[in-house]
Amino acid sequence: MKLEKRSIEFVPHSERYGAPRRLFTIWFSSNFQVTALVVGTLGIASGLSFAWTLLGLLIGNLVGTIFMAAHSAQGPHLGVPQMIQSRAQFGVYGAAIPLLVMVTAAVLFLAASGVLMRDALKALVPIGDDQAIVAVGILTFIIGFVGYELIHRLGAWMSLMSTLVFASALALILLHPSDAISTTVAGEGFSLTAFNLVVAQAASWTLGYGPYVADYSRYLPANVSTRATFWTTYCGCALGSFAMMALGALVAVAIPAALGHDPATAIAMLFGPWAPLALGVIALGVIQYNVLCLYSAYMSSVTIFGAFGGLRYVTATAKALVMAVLTVAATLIAIATQYRFDTFFADILIGQLYLLIPWSAINLADYYWVCRGHYEVGELYDPKGRYGRFNRRTLMVYAVSIIGTIPFMKLSFYNGFVANWLGADISWAVGLVLAGALYCIVNSQPSIKQHQSQSPVPD
Repeated sequence: MKLEKRSIEFVPHSERYGAPRRLFTIWFSSNFQVTALVVGTLGIASGLSFAWTLLGLLIGNLVGTIFMAAHSAQGPHLGVPQMIQSRAQFGVYGAAIPLLVMVTAAVLFLAASGVLMRDALKALVPIGDDQAIVAVGILTFIIGFVGYELIHRLGAWMSLMSTLVFASALALILLHPSDAISTTVAGEGFSLTAFNLVVAQAASWTLGYGPYVADYSRYLPANVSTRATFWTTYCGCALGSFAMMALGALVAVAIPAALGHDPATAIAMLFGPWAPLALGVIALGVIQYNVLCLYSAYMSSVTIFGAFGGLRYVTATAKALVMAVLTVAATLIAIATQYRFDTFFADILIGQLYLLIPWSAINLADYYWVCRGHYEVGELYDPKGRYGRFNRRTLMVYAVSIIGTIPFMKLSFYNGFVANWLGADISWAVGLVLAGALYCIVNSQPSIKQHQSQSPVPD
């Protein structure tokens, strides 16, 4: 299989290929793995009953995936990475601000997945804690370096293999129910704070794909309909994430050890002598998710460098170097945080919402409402062109939107006064509405939004 040649540049129409169904498998498989499963355990750990946890997960997934899939639909039309398109809103240099947030979030998720797979790899191979985390990083790097086509093919295979393993795990749990299952499922455990936290965490999971989801649809032919791109992405992501999170909630009830650091091994042990095989599939599923994080962190990193250095093309050597630096950073963070993982993971899930949701609202408002999909793609690479270096209005909207959600924030180390008063964190909803509304207001006149254009996308 050949290495991917394209990176942050426009994908010519002559190189476009594939069908929207590829988006279903890549987003189903990347969510149908144990990192998403951990999100499902958090509600049970917070004292919610299984039924309330399930409802919170469903609401969060159904709502959050709408925005994620709306970003995906931009890929075939524009043929550029998601964050390159953000230059149209923030300016060629100004887009570096949300890009830095994106890179940081991706690296932290890489680190979190490395910790999750630590004990699973140790069960397969006799290695130490740190060595297992390093091994995850090496495997992630190799697949990510090969690039787009291998990622999609791996997604198709993992959709099948992960479904076999986790469907079998579900059957084994239901065939041998424990007393804990009937007690917790039928229980009355409810807390508005915990319920809203579950909704926010589930929404955060799917919303977090927004800054890079179009990276995996940009090779599709330009004549692929927006509706087809949206719904194949939406169904794959929503189905995969909700099914895995629901399984996570059930596993947290049936196998209390899953509330610790090693849900992968807890599930694999259900398979008896077949546990190593199941564990191998589970580990590969997390590796695939990690590859998405690494690939997109790489794309965002070179987009930043490209803005200030006039970079349009990336050599294989430069790609390897950037990916290696990102992998090493994530590995070091994972090693440093591996023994306080629970708090670390929960803060990542919620923290990224505060910074990425305003970006998502601005991007979607610009694409679907202000510009209606009309951009001059060539100008996205020119700081002296139509979109300029910095769009001060957009940067102001972004900053105000983040500041406006501070009273609604709820983290392990900080609680906003509105969050305390409500007993819930609704900052993700506030951020979406506030940023989207402000952006539309400041760009309500055609003369203000000068980058709106009817120019065709270049060949």
